[in-house]
Amino acid sequence: MGHKIQLSREKKDLKHPEAGIYVKKAIKMALKAEGITEPCYISVMLTDNEGIREINREFRNIDRETDVLSFPQNELAPGRFHEENCEKDYESGRILLGDMMISVPKCEEQGKEFGHGFKREIMYLAVHSTLHLLGYDHVDEGEMKAQMRQREKAIMHED
Repeated sequence: MGHKIQLSREKKDLKHPEAGIYVKKAIKMALKAEGITEPCYISVMLTDNEGIREINREFRNIDRETDVLSFPQNELAPGRFHEENCEKDYESGRILLGDMMISVPKCEEQGKEFGHGFKREIMYLAVHSTLHLLGYDHVDEGEMKAQMRQREKAIMHED
């Protein structure tokens, strides 16, 4: 039994049908790089700017679109994953890591803006969100943010 990444599209007219393949690959890269061998479950919703803005407003009281949102299931410390500290799915036994939501149009826009394209942008955001599910954060400009950026760079070089 391996990792289960449940991917869904909130809107039918989202472009980039290949997005799910890139997201799943990036999540698996991040889990492998973090040494997570225990079977995990992550839910991913691909949406548009309007959809992610609504969730951002509802859950974070921020009334604007964003690129990615992460909703960890567990309170984990960065780089210190312990299976016993995690919720598990009763039926499958998989560790429930949490949920992520990614705006496909925002990925397209940022991929153009940063000059590296859609594929790299959506993979980066999936890695970024997976690290959030594993306890990494970047709430300030200090050590935690530097640690998270270092892990993102290392994982993205593994592609």
